[in-house]
Amino acid sequence: MFAFAEPRPRRRPSLTPMIDVVFLLLVFFMLASRFGHETALPLTAGGAGDVSWEGPPRLITVLPDIVTLNGGPAEIDTLAERLAPLMPEPDAPVLVRAGNGTRLARLIAVIDALRAAGLTRLVIVE
Repeated sequence: MFAFAEPRPRRRPSLTPMIDVVFLLLVFFMLASRFGHETALPLTAGGAGDVSWEGPPRLITVLPDIVTLNGGPAEIDTLAERLAPLMPEPDAPVLVRAGNGTRLARLIAVIDALRAAGLTRLVIVE
């Protein structure tokens, strides 16, 4: 007659591959996440109708190698001093434009220097 073999004990599934996958996901998300504080550039949203213009032009163009004020070269440190005679009032708007190839970090450095000098109404134009 036929005899059945003794049943083998059930084999438990190995948890090692699942633990490996969990650790790989953990490492992936740790590397993909951003640590540190986000920096924000405070800008006021508004259209062209929100800005009333008075006085002479005040256009700062930020290029990769130089900064110009109304077409003439200027240093970042002296922009506020050179803008003072052009401002009919202390909170008059100043146009800031980035030239072709200008890095965002350079534009932000100029904006930060202008804000540190007390200019609050900066209008970024394209």
